[in-house]
Amino acid sequence: METSPSSYLPADASATLFSATSTDYSTTVDSPQPVAKADRIQTIDLIRGLALLGILMMNIKSFGYVWSGFINIVKHPESTDFYTLAVVDTAFAGTMRALFSMLFGAGMILFLTNKPEQGQGPTVADYYYRRLLWLVLFGVFNAYILLWSGDILYFYGLCGMLLYPFRKMKPGWLVVMAVLCIGANYLRNDLWYSGMRENRTGYLEAVKLEKAHKKPSAKQLEAKTAWENFEKNFKPDPKRDAKLVKERRSGYGTVFASLIPNNSGAESWGVYFGSWDMLSMMFLGMALLGWGFFSNKLPTSTYAVALLVGYGLGFPISWFFFRASFVDWLQNAGQVFDTFRVDPFQLYDLRRGLLAVGHASLLILVYRSNVVPWLMKALTAVGQMAFTNYLMQSIICTLFFNGYGLGYFGKLAYHELYYLVAGVWVFQLITSPIWLSYFRFGPFEWLWRSLTYWKPQPMLIRPKPTAETALA
Repeated sequence: METSPSSYLPADASATLFSATSTDYSTTVDSPQPVAKADRIQTIDLIRGLALLGILMMNIKSFGYVWSGFINIVKHPESTDFYTLAVVDTAFAGTMRALFSMLFGAGMILFLTNKPEQGQGPTVADYYYRRLLWLVLFGVFNAYILLWSGDILYFYGLCGMLLYPFRKMKPGWLVVMAVLCIGANYLRNDLWYSGMRENRTGYLEAVKLEKAHKKPSAKQLEAKTAWENFEKNFKPDPKRDAKLVKERRSGYGTVFASLIPNNSGAESWGVYFGSWDMLSMMFLGMALLGWGFFSNKLPTSTYAVALLVGYGLGFPISWFFFRASFVDWLQNAGQVFDTFRVDPFQLYDLRRGLLAVGHASLLILVYRSNVVPWLMKALTAVGQMAFTNYLMQSIICTLFFNGYGLGYFGKLAYHELYYLVAGVWVFQLITSPIWLSYFRFGPFEWLWRSLTYWKPQPMLIRPKPTAETALA
């Protein structure tokens, strides 16, 4: 989030919009600049803080766990690892990134709104695209220097560039755009699933003919080979896993050589396959901001209904999704194709959208109740420093798991990964408010803003002048 016009502020907070002093980025200046702390929409930072912390619950798997371990987990549903997996994936998988994407779309609107155009120099659009180009480069840094395979900054920067033409679109049409993006993703996945079902059918026919000592057709043999190659992905490969663990526990050069092909492929794959995913949630976030959902402007009853609908529908759908698209998939992928004519994964956007709205509604209701103000303040600070905290998670986790740090990759049981998650949460919940009591921005936020506006931004918070100092 970069600016917060009064039209997006809750009624009880609109008075703070123009309360900044000359030492706090006066909002009456004529040139585009970062938003003052007093002008920020607290609930947006609050929800972003929740999303930022929640993303680590999902990312921790890729940071420190061998993928084939999940095959063993789903075979032992009585284990602590399985219960951990079930709770985390059912309640949070995809939803935190959905919230993060929604808020990214909302932030685009806030960045562009009420920023004055100058007669000379860069336009607001120039600042907007410069901001996103730097974000892309930060993503490259995260993937190729910090060596985090699951970076999203690169994709967000590219997707954000596509949002600019839609900045003035009405919320209803933005929802239509979100649905179209989901539909494009749905169609692409359905084409793949239909092709795999054909391979599965050809495989079964070929096996049946071979058992009857008959020769399958060339098409059936081709389908059989394709299906068998696909099934290899679900069989543990101890040699491959041992090689991976050895590489990840080695020095930086070895880890770099091991991950770069994967990271490069992930960046390319994500642009082609993941853009519809991210754009759909960004459009939805723009619409929700326009309706006042994220800015705490709706009645309490509206948030309560959103919570009940989001959780009431979202959790049952999510449990079915977890069982069909993860547990059953890993145990017997062929049975999934034999049972479902449509891929159960097609429920992904519906379940995560419902749960994301439910999570956000719950958080806003807790915020309004003033039950745990210390936690709300800490989460808001985490959200205000989301860029720094996101990159800090990459730094902490890569140093903890990779060999040029502590070398814990592949050493922890699945549920033990969440001890580290809890530790990072506590660290960021404590340090973020402390940092912001002395500084205007997190360190990476400061760097990003300074690069965007192409001038160093004031960092230290100067105390407001008292009567004594004013007369001195």
